[in-house]
Amino acid sequence: MQLGELEKQVLHYLWQHDSADVKQVFSYFEPRRGGSLNTYQSTLDRLYKKGLLSRSKAGHAFQYRAKVARHELIGQLIHSVTSE
Repeated sequence: MQLGELEKQVLHYLWQHDSADVKQVFSYFEPRRGGSLNTYQSTLDRLYKKGLLSRSKAGHAFQYRAKVARHELIGQLIHSVTSE
């Protein structure tokens, strides 16, 4: 599994903040690195499809939370690199 730089940063954000919707993620990152709301929605969706996030509907938006702990992800990444 490969993770892009923004994917890593979003995961780190969710490990610190427990859960967030796309607008909260966008509000945090936009002043720091720019990008559009759509960029962050796509990033959250990719992380969800990779099995790294869970999501639940809250009103009209999804609330995302990290599905794996930081140390678990590091283990998975090391395993994927060493098994290639």
